Amino acid sequence: MIHGGNVWEGDPRSWLDFSANLRPEGPPEWVRDVLVRSLDRVRYYPDRSMRSARAGLARSLGLPEEQVLPTAGGAAAIDLILSVRKGRVLITRPTFGEYAARAAVHGRETAPFETALHKDDTLVLCNPNNPDGRLLSAGQIMVEYDQVHAVSAELLVDEAFIGFAPEESVRHLVRPGLIVAGSMTKVLCIPGIRLGYIAGDAAAVAALAERMLPWSISAQAAEIAAALPDHLQELEEDCHLNARRRAIFAHQLQALGADVAPSAANFLLVRFPREMQDTVRALKQRGILVRTCESFGLSAHYLRLAVRLEAENTRLVTELEKALQS
Repeated sequence: MIHGGNVWEGDPRSWLDFSANLRPEGPPEWVRDVLVRSLDRVRYYPDRSMRSARAGLARSLGLPEEQVLPTAGGAAAIDLILSVRKGRVLITRPTFGEYAARAAVHGRETAPFETALHKDDTLVLCNPNNPDGRLLSAGQIMVEYDQVHAVSAELLVDEAFIGFAPEESVRHLVRPGLIVAGSMTKVLCIPGIRLGYIAGDAAAVAALAERMLPWSISAQAAEIAAALPDHLQELEEDCHLNARRRAIFAHQLQALGADVAPSAANFLLVRFPREMQDTVRALKQRGILVRTCESFGLSAHYLRLAVRLEAENTRLVTELEKALQS
């Protein structure tokens, strides 16, 4: 399994999906309202300049508009950034597999994080990291930036899950050689809409905008982005709620004898005392999807589990307990 959220075997609504890390309640009511209102706009081409989307994202991120570029999801932001330079792409492991995949598409070699940086290389940091939820402080990231910038390389920080630890975002610190990819997919539960962004210094953002395909984000995504500034309090409340659910879920999993990595995101990396392939298949037969971690380079002992509603988390723990005892 390279990505989670593979719910298209039958009715997507029939699955209890722990493989994709999304707001468990689904999209907020205000997002649903915006989508209904946007139906009248689908007959028109989206604004190629993305003015309303850019303005809404900039306000919600606390950045000048010239430092923000809307994208069709976080993956599109990563792909666009990695398409520019020709040096190697340095990656920490385990981490999100699309960094290496998109580097290969653009003819760029990949190398481990520990490799010495050269001019035109890109160092990629996922913060919080996927799949373990490990969080670096903004200060730690800026230490890495100083080393990267000293050799005229680039630091790409993927903040796809920073909505769950916003205090450590470095989007306010962007400068030449430091660029951020972000996503609204997780916090708003809109993976089918595709809404992400790039935050960078104005010159870098302008250059990337020139490389984008026209009409890169849909009218619906633009409408949601434009409405974001009016709903920041709700995003903050969801962040706190996720933290409480995550702590309870981690304690329940530890009670099963599993090792749970500390996480600042809306998922947990869990190591079980035995290989989990049979358990994953058994859970799927019961309508429950979980994320295996082989694509991250981890053994079959590991699962990455989304933090969902407390009752749903408890149901999964109950099913896991049965499987581990059998």
